[in-house]
Amino acid sequence: MEIRFEQRQNLKEKPNMNELGFGKYYTDHMFMVDWIEGKGFVDPRIIPYGPIEFDPASLVLHYAQETFEGMKAYKTEDGRILLFRPDMNAKRFQTSNERLCMPTVPVEDFIQAVHELVKKEASWIPTNPGTSLYIRPFMFAYQPKLGVHAASHYKFMVILSPVGSYYKEGLKPVSIYVEDQLVRAVKGGTGFAKCGGNYASSILAQMKAEEMGYSQVLWLDGVEHKYVEEVGTMNAMFVIDGKIVTAPLEGSVLPGVTRDSMIQVLKSKGYTVEERKLSIDELIEAAKNGKLTEAFGTGTAAVISPIGKLAYKDEIFFDNNKIGEISQMLYDTLTGIQTGKIEDTFGWTYEVK
Repeated sequence: MEIRFEQRQNLKEKPNMNELGFGKYYTDHMFMVDWIEGKGFVDPRIIPYGPIEFDPASLVLHYAQETFEGMKAYKTEDGRILLFRPDMNAKRFQTSNERLCMPTVPVEDFIQAVHELVKKEASWIPTNPGTSLYIRPFMFAYQPKLGVHAASHYKFMVILSPVGSYYKEGLKPVSIYVEDQLVRAVKGGTGFAKCGGNYASSILAQMKAEEMGYSQVLWLDGVEHKYVEEVGTMNAMFVIDGKIVTAPLEGSVLPGVTRDSMIQVLKSKGYTVEERKLSIDELIEAAKNGKLTEAFGTGTAAVISPIGKLAYKDEIFFDNNKIGEISQMLYDTLTGIQTGKIEDTFGWTYEVK
């Protein structure tokens, strides 16, 4: 793929890298390529970051045909730039697009687009502890035409944002409320795909949790409202009787890159990981009898988020406001690999040169 480059005339003033927050600032340039039926991908380009002009009838605005990914770039102490498992993000992006009847981006083109944009914007990568350059690849239906059908024109784009911790608390235990009325996803739906609709439908429960003083929502399955699935924007893991338990990938749970990485790290260190159905009743019982010793969410944005408080039906059944030994080990190991401080024995890092 030959990518043309259009230089921004007036570069932005960079933000204070000590006060980044998450998703507040964006770099000077962005990647864009059009997909047109009968022509394929047309005019891949890196251009100045800025607004996109939409026709009011653009299909994405009416029928939500849209997918995205979340990745990060890190700068090592010796100045190298590392991506973390970009091939897995590229393959998941293909899976999401297939589910929403959108064109798939070849893995090598996906990685090249990310690579070239990150390389151009290398000066935006923060180096303070806990910071990174967040990468948001996404695709949406651009064709202006009313009617529920796949579009004939899409745009695939990548934007970049220097970020700090996803949660303002940083690596501190967060409080979680178990949602047993609203539903995030069901098998046969789009729960396994990374698309905006999944997140839009989660906002009401998130607002409800925040009003009660909780940081995030733990979703139960959409059929029986019985089995534990995800925590908001993250996969969820629980240490029960010394074993790590997490929901299986059966169509309603996102196959997280961080989730998969955590499982591999845990197994390499001799831990038993069970990918199985975990009922909320079993989880409550494990908390009551002391077998539940740690709980945490995993995801690209936060990496790992220890769960300090877990509430269900207005009753707090897990209150362990500290970072557990396994949680800390996973955070240190993964961030160590991502930033080049720990040897990558898994072959996960990809250097941007």
